[in-house]
Amino acid sequence: MAKIPFNVRAAARNIHLVDLDCTSKQNEWWFLLSGDRHHDNPHADHALELKHLEMARSRNAGIIDVGDMHCAMEGKFDPRRNKAGIREEHAMAPDYLDSLVRYASDFYAPYSKNFVVIGRGNHESAILKNCETDITERTCERMSQISKCKVHAGGYGGWVRFNIEMHKNERYSLALKYFHGAGGAALMSFDTLKIRRAAAVTPDADVIVQGHVHKQWFMPLSRERLVCDRGGARIVSDIQYHVRTGTYKDEFDDGHAGWHIEQGRGPEVQGAVWMRLFLAKRTSKTRNGKPDTKYTLTPEFHLAH
Repeated sequence: MAKIPFNVRAAARNIHLVDLDCTSKQNEWWFLLSGDRHHDNPHADHALELKHLEMARSRNAGIIDVGDMHCAMEGKFDPRRNKAGIREEHAMAPDYLDSLVRYASDFYAPYSKNFVVIGRGNHESAILKNCETDITERTCERMSQISKCKVHAGGYGGWVRFNIEMHKNERYSLALKYFHGAGGAALMSFDTLKIRRAAAVTPDADVIVQGHVHKQWFMPLSRERLVCDRGGARIVSDIQYHVRTGTYKDEFDDGHAGWHIEQGRGPEVQGAVWMRLFLAKRTSKTRNGKPDTKYTLTPEFHLAH
């Protein structure tokens, strides 16, 4: 199997640096942007998860997960517990939370080298608050032990910075901000109204990735920028990309009953989002009219179904 064409380093507890390998044969890099897997829920689509995990392995792609890998609502003292909400693998386990960690880490460990970071969602945060155990950290630790490959746990929010260094000291980078998400499902707007707020508070991000609302889309936002260089200044426009990662949980099923149905919500598309990074060549003119060629590390997005 080919070597993964990137290396992950932790710069802080929720900042991870991804150094991209660049060769004549390696000029693009793929990453699966996922979230809200709810892996221990009976309605989680494990077959679709495996399909995308295998695609990631075949592409030597990275995986950035933005939280709610676990559902974790069926503990003995959890007021949200529901007999219909527990998989048979955990139904008789005397150590429910330990069982979730074992179950998830066994499932994901074969793909450990692909994971860039696994973030925390509101489901994991609730367990940390009420049960004083960090199931995200524990899952990453056990995956690392099984695979002998470091798996990084992230935060509820954090950053991933992609870096590439070419010949002649040419360096390029792209900054990705991830945040699990907040608020409701936004039935009419599909959560698109939040992108202006996110852009305002996170101006340094080239890509902003969120989950939580179980919507799946990507949207470009054009921005006006002032660039000062070589003693002068010019106005340019660039693009900040906003992504919602989707979910692997089918909450609708046949529409018979359940919290999702009681809220008047319909079926959701299951899946995630692929991000392809590549070096794009851009030629512009300098103040004196001469051509100026530069490269940018550029993202391209595709829905993963």
